[in-house]
Amino acid sequence: MLLETAARPARTKPGPSLTSEQAEHIRRIRRSGAYVLLIISSAVFLLPFLWMLTTSLKSDADNLAFPPQWLPDSFHVENYVKGWTGSLPFTRFLLNTILITALSMAGNLISCVLPAYAFARMRARAAGIMFTALLATMMIPREITLVPKFIMFSKLGWVDTYLPLVVPEFFGVALYIFLLRQFFTTIPQELIDAARIDGASELRILWSVMLPLAKPAIAAICLFSFVGNWNQYLENTLYLRSMEKITLAQGLGMFSGQYVTQYNQMMAVALLSMLPILIVFFLAQKTFIRGVTLTGIAGR
Repeated sequence: MLLETAARPARTKPGPSLTSEQAEHIRRIRRSGAYVLLIISSAVFLLPFLWMLTTSLKSDADNLAFPPQWLPDSFHVENYVKGWTGSLPFTRFLLNTILITALSMAGNLISCVLPAYAFARMRARAAGIMFTALLATMMIPREITLVPKFIMFSKLGWVDTYLPLVVPEFFGVALYIFLLRQFFTTIPQELIDAARIDGASELRILWSVMLPLAKPAIAAICLFSFVGNWNQYLENTLYLRSMEKITLAQGLGMFSGQYVTQYNQMMAVALLSMLPILIVFFLAQKTFIRGVTLTGIAGR
């Protein structure tokens, strides 16, 4: 008996359960810690933007001061006017950027909606293989295709025109097709069947049923396309040569002089060029986040 008693594990009394007030207090502490971590992370990400803002308001002497100072001795708002209306025609650069971005966004929507709907709702032989091949193209770095594309466009005589930057956007982007296809699979099949019973064609179903319900995904794709084409620098520099055709990203690169660089004016123009992106993002923030979230809910 003594051996059996010694072999039995000792029973531990369960600890006292937490009251609702204690549990709420623990939740508040965890929530406060999450807020503190979020604030610190946001401050780290905002530091470069704040440095850009303060630099744009400094004088030339403050820019060359050592050690660097965050706040200038005096604020020079005229840097924005001097940088934008100086030796470079940034108004022309802005119009060129708007034109290229608008045409590219239109090309992305037209060329990505149709195959996304076909992959999501239409049945065909080897559809899975074709979709896998489409996704495989996403693993090819864009820089690898620069040389063959440049040779092809130069033989077509498209160098120093907007065609090499706009025409490829009308042939689809794998990432955008994938996102739209994932969103289309979340739309109930009953809606499509009801439209087919009413005699609607596939294009009618796409236009009247799918696209109105896919506004969040379309907004996300438009934002991705807008930011990507607005900030495009490498291909713009490769194809655009004339001063009257270059974009804002190229114009910012021209601020670096051989002997001296006006960093205050450069930062001022950089902030002005960022304003459209910030405005578009804040106006479409809820729709954009909803679109990115819902595209990953379902997939087949």
